[in-house]
Amino acid sequence: MKTILVTGGAGFIGSNFIRYIFGPGGFKGRVVNLDKLTYAGNLENLIDIELAQKGRYNFIKGDICDFKLIEGLFKKYKFDAVAHFAAESHVDRSIFGPKDFIETNIHGTFALLETARQAWAGRKDVRFHHISTDEVYGSLGATGKFKETTPYDPRSPYSASKAASDHLVMAYHHTYGMPVTISNCSNNYGPFHFPEKLIPLVILNALSGKPLPVYGDGAQVRDWLYVEDHCAAIWRVMKRGRPGQTYNVGGNCERKNIDVVKGICAALEKYEPSGKNPALKGPYVGLITYVKDRPGHDRRYAIDFSKIKKELGWTPSVTFKEGLERTVRWYIANPGWVHNVRTGSYKNWIKKNYTR
Repeated sequence: MKTILVTGGAGFIGSNFIRYIFGPGGFKGRVVNLDKLTYAGNLENLIDIELAQKGRYNFIKGDICDFKLIEGLFKKYKFDAVAHFAAESHVDRSIFGPKDFIETNIHGTFALLETARQAWAGRKDVRFHHISTDEVYGSLGATGKFKETTPYDPRSPYSASKAASDHLVMAYHHTYGMPVTISNCSNNYGPFHFPEKLIPLVILNALSGKPLPVYGDGAQVRDWLYVEDHCAAIWRVMKRGRPGQTYNVGGNCERKNIDVVKGICAALEKYEPSGKNPALKGPYVGLITYVKDRPGHDRRYAIDFSKIKKELGWTPSVTFKEGLERTVRWYIANPGWVHNVRTGSYKNWIKKNYTR
């Protein structure tokens, strides 16, 4: 791989992936980061990469649904790989406004696939990798894990749109022979996570003395994956995965939501004790507040990642306790990033510092 198109590279996982391949991943080629810069796209995530990788990193602001733009980029940069992260990804937002999810996740994926198919014209020395989610499989009972062969059973507009895009990607392999791979991951967490998601929301609310909302009884179970481990898995699949295959990527770390929230509180007490926080009148756990459950809330997710372990030798390296403490420390140490995201001023920063 000499030139990789990374879609959604200004988002949480995409920006961490770009960091990873330029760092531990050892990539020596060029990355073109295409991002629409919607509310979750933040170029502050990659300031140091842009400075350190001049000539090897390019940012393009644009929409993956724009066929003309995508065709022009393929002609200009001669991509031999695509890492497709760009997606609307928040379940709650999909419930109240599904249109954007259908447009970006389905139509955008189609635009990328069709443009790549025409540009690559049957080449086999290329790779289209699609990053997806375990939510396409639906909900589990008290036992069992999602396998690559688990039938799809999406329960929200978000997961339905991702399921549709997964099917499109695989259809392009079976119909046109395009060398594609898919990875379906469990819940990610780590640095640069947008604050609407559970772990960063709880961290930042706690530090501000605000309620820590927990849906329903808090007994919903998720498998948690540290974002750098996920990026390592994606990179391994892109380099060594078999075309036409799906690989599940999990953290081997099932936790109830309420236990995650309590774990965050414990980590905060260790690194930013509540007794020294003027915004608080008691311990962080006292801020936990149960709220009405959201519609269609899946009860349990768990990933069987034995395929990627057996075929590619990947396993998660960061324990949940270690990853959670790293994440808490990162948010404590980066108040400027937090302020810019929470106030929306990162958008002004982009206008002032990134006019291309």
